Amino acid sequence: MPYTLPKLPYAYDALEPYIDRQTMEIHHTKHHQAYINNLNAALEKYPALQEKTLDALLIELLTLPEDIQTTVRNNGGGHLNHTLFWEWMTPRAEKEPRAESKVDDAIKQTFGDFAKFQEQFNAAAKTVFGSGWAWLVVDKDGKLIIIATPNQDAPIMKGMHPILGLDVWEHAYYLKYQNKRPDYISAWWHVINWDRVEQMYREIVG
Repeated sequence: MPYTLPKLPYAYDALEPYIDRQTMEIHHTKHHQAYINNLNAALEKYPALQEKTLDALLIELLTLPEDIQTTVRNNGGGHLNHTLFWEWMTPRAEKEPRAESKVDDAIKQTFGDFAKFQEQFNAAAKTVFGSGWAWLVVDKDGKLIIIATPNQDAPIMKGMHPILGLDVWEHAYYLKYQNKRPDYISAWWHVINWDRVEQMYREIVG
């Protein structure tokens, strides 16, 4: 505290033609920054809460003062989700996880093969009503599942650990794809940082 905007690990235009420079810059400097500003403002009058990690604030949301619970939920979730989102993309993307990596094995064991996983993930992303996210998470039993959350709700609020997530708020794609969310979802598969997904999965399951 105060929380600050993380620097992107690539240039704003690095993900083109799949995600355009203008969208990336506005998404990062305007939307993500707004979540941070609102979260910092909410915590100003509660110095003790400023010592907590962002994860702890969201996991313990219902124990926070009632007057800031909604603000922390929306803006703390927005800050955490976006911080992860930037890390899950790269201009040097592979089409799918490395063969026989831990996450590759887990995806095949859980969903049958990568194509079936991709189909189920796409369905989750396409059917989010309004604004929200689609996620691949490790659940409380250490299993992979696909979930969707509304608004900026973070999977850790449900006791789940995200290893991949897609922002399907309109601000993430509307400048380039307008109302064609499925086109944006298809494009996003070309920029996934599977090495980061693998690293996060290993950190969770060992």
